[in-house]
Amino acid sequence: MQKKKIIFHQDNATAQKSVLAMGKLRDLHYELLEHPPSSPDLAPSDFCLFPKLQLSLAGQRLSSNQEAIAAVEGDFADLTKNHYRDGIMALEHRWNKCISLKGDYVEK
Repeated sequence: MQKKKIIFHQDNATAQKSVLAMGKLRDLHYELLEHPPSSPDLAPSDFCLFPKLQLSLAGQRLSSNQEAIAAVEGDFADLTKNHYRDGIMALEHRWNKCISLKGDYVEK
């Protein structure tokens, strides 16, 4: 049975760069997809999740943390599985575009 290649998107988070995490990634033979510093174009939450959330919450006045949490959870609950899949699938194109722009922002 042929094994699938697993690519781990390394976004420079401290927890992902720890000795323990890096050791585990090596043990699992994951290929690392490096993430340029300060590149929100490659963070799926920044290009796929948060813009839609920002639009849905625009103009609302939330008076408490609980109200804000409920609004965000409600918005996320309305997203389809395809929304998340499509966001991840767009990552390869955005990553290649970021490389061709030598790390400059993709969205201009």
